[in-house]
Amino acid sequence: MPQSDPAADTAPTRPRGLLIDFGGVLTSNVFEAFGDFAEAEGLGRDAIGQLFKTDREARDLLKDLESGTIDTVAFGPPFVARAGLAPDRADGVVRRMFSALRQDVAMADAVRAARRAGIRTGLISNSWGDGMAYDQALLDEAFDAVVLSHEERMRKPAPEIFVIGAERIGLAPSECVFVDDLPFNLPPADELGMTTVLHRDAAETVPRLEELFGVSLR
Repeated sequence: MPQSDPAADTAPTRPRGLLIDFGGVLTSNVFEAFGDFAEAEGLGRDAIGQLFKTDREARDLLKDLESGTIDTVAFGPPFVARAGLAPDRADGVVRRMFSALRQDVAMADAVRAARRAGIRTGLISNSWGDGMAYDQALLDEAFDAVVLSHEERMRKPAPEIFVIGAERIGLAPSECVFVDDLPFNLPPADELGMTTVLHRDAAETVPRLEELFGVSLR
């Protein structure tokens, strides 16, 4: 009778799926973009970040936008009022807030490489309605499934959205790695059995993903 290889019996099981955030992971820093927007509007550079941190009504507006309860048209007037901007600045405000975002080429290439290597890939994004411009070519090339919060009527860190993300790529949560730049989005995914990675930059995240999946992503 052939004997089993002890090393093979103890080898860790590799994850099979990569679930990843959009803004701040596949793009430049979202709060830097908010800073550029604030300066262009004549506000202090950290005004928008501080607004969402300290103003409950502004946070509630954001939650409603991300969960699809309101659209960008309804979001604009009360948001600019909370930010201290003139009413005529409401039109297109969400698109202007994100206009400085740039694709992180290294991270986008890593997701493409993961998919080519047979890893199932999915996007889970807290989307700002139609105001967050997604690169459709990237979505088509890099992802097997896309989960946008305003379409699902739920937002991270709700556990259900992570379950949906795993289901859309045909895997159990325990078979997936989830990457996000916001620490508070990670614990619910971790509790579902996902391996979580806090993103700071591609130089740190890409090697970590290569270690987890056992493939080159560069």
